[in-house]
Amino acid sequence: MVICAPVYVELLAYPKATKTFLEQFLTTTHIITDFLLDEAVWQEAGAAYATYAQRRRQSKDGPSKRLLVDFIVGAHAILKADRLLTLDATRYRAAFPKLVTVP
Repeated sequence: MVICAPVYVELLAYPKATKTFLEQFLTTTHIITDFLLDEAVWQEAGAAYATYAQRRRQSKDGPSKRLLVDFIVGAHAILKADRLLTLDATRYRAAFPKLVTVP
């Protein structure tokens, strides 16, 4: 399993989480952190985010409500993994229809 840097940051922000705990957890569970997000990930995230923002404007639902980080995570998953483990599969499927999600 691999996580991208923004997921690492979100896990570290979890209440009572420490860097030592997180590092030990990732090591024990054999989860790798991809701290280097290449140009393709940024381009994919940007394209998906732009499409989402345009859809929001056209539907007159107001400004974007999703965070850019969601699109970075989705882009990383579609380009660097074979699926995304998420509790919000609907959100990711809307932006990345080809992304396989696992609840």
